[in-house]
Amino acid sequence: MTTASATARPRAAYSAPPVVNQLPLRYPDSRSPDAMRRRAWWLVGMNVLVPGSAQVLAGGRRLGRLGLVATLTMWTLVLLAAVAALVWRSVVFTIVTNPFALLIVQAVLIVYAALWVVLTVDTLRLVRLVRLRPGARIAVTAAATALLLVFSGGAAYASTVVGTARDTIGSIFGVGGPSVPPSDGYYNILLLGADSGEGRDSMRPDSISVVSINADTGAATITGIPRDMVGVPFSEGPMNDLFPNGYGGAECSTAHCAMNEIFTEVNVLRDGEALYPDAAATGSEPGIEAVKDAAAGLLGIDIPYFVLVDMNGFATMIDALGGVEITVEQRLPEGGGPSYPGQPAEDWAIGWIEPGTQVMDGDTAQWYARSRYTTSDWDRMKRQRELQEAILRQFTPANVLTRFQDVAAAGQNIVETDLPQSMLPYFAELALKTRELPITTIELTPEGGVDPEEPDFAFIQQLVQQALHPPTPTPAA
Repeated sequence: MTTASATARPRAAYSAPPVVNQLPLRYPDSRSPDAMRRRAWWLVGMNVLVPGSAQVLAGGRRLGRLGLVATLTMWTLVLLAAVAALVWRSVVFTIVTNPFALLIVQAVLIVYAALWVVLTVDTLRLVRLVRLRPGARIAVTAAATALLLVFSGGAAYASTVVGTARDTIGSIFGVGGPSVPPSDGYYNILLLGADSGEGRDSMRPDSISVVSINADTGAATITGIPRDMVGVPFSEGPMNDLFPNGYGGAECSTAHCAMNEIFTEVNVLRDGEALYPDAAATGSEPGIEAVKDAAAGLLGIDIPYFVLVDMNGFATMIDALGGVEITVEQRLPEGGGPSYPGQPAEDWAIGWIEPGTQVMDGDTAQWYARSRYTTSDWDRMKRQRELQEAILRQFTPANVLTRFQDVAAAGQNIVETDLPQSMLPYFAELALKTRELPITTIELTPEGGVDPEEPDFAFIQQLVQQALHPPTPTPAA
């Protein structure tokens, strides 16, 4: 009789599958060049797609976990930024216009760029390049290095851009004036264009205008003020006390008592600091505050802020934007003007701006804004307004981002303002609305019914009020 133990078939001994087959990324078959090559590409790809994953699966898990946490954190921040850009734009503007927030963003980008370098170098260590064939060794190393330059270099460059933005904001926007609510639904900003040499003691604004921005819609109205307008009244303040009947009379110390001489009156011929003791603390200066009061008194509106553009650096900004497109209506000379009355422009012009649509570089645009000897001051004001609107159109997000470093550097050199940093997010969001709407212009010139030598101030203020607060049309019966 046969026993069960005798008739049972003997069991084969259990053999676990090789570790190489179970975990080929962590325990590769180093004897197979093909397996090592496939593993190398997997590791390089994982390092790009999910930095840290290569280390978790094939190397130091502590470093890998650090990389994964950093990667997931970065993805989360990018996703939140994208959602905020669509839903909470005010939050995005608050961050991108706040120097301290930008400093944090810059630090995060620098750390992430450095971490990516560490992870890429460690990935190449895990690849075991010596086990690859020469061709694969070169290809893997080249691919990993190129990807490192793209991604880590991109993060490093982004940190540089953020740093430039932070420096620019700090340079242009200091403490600034106080944050104020809109006046009658508008923020009114004095815009000055001036040849501001060293010290600017004798600066005379070459271009004077007021930009009124609707606080709700962003609709902008630009009022051009002739620099030669006389007898301008002042709003309440020290200059109104000195000139209660307008700028002129025995108290006036300048040659013509014109609008563009007020700066010299205050900064050079009087004790400006005594007249406007708080000007410096708000990022302004006495002469500018006096011009601001004159524009406010002339137009009958409150003007809390100013922006001064240095015309000597104006060309730099135009070039930084890649030029500006203008349609020239008549031939204009470039140059400082005639040496004697009646001298033909052909004798003194250093060049000519020809009629037609053209993309002007900075130097040409500057002459376009200044030229007046063959036309008139009123024509020049019109051209300056055209140029302002054309530059505004050039400030698209794509254009500014692609030329950011140049635009930021130019801005630091040519712009001064007392706009407070605390209001930058609001004005940045408002500017997006402004770009989408047509700009209304008011020129206080003879063509607009205003004689700068004998101005009717009540009529001027009526023009401004009608433009800013047009009557509501009554429905037809």
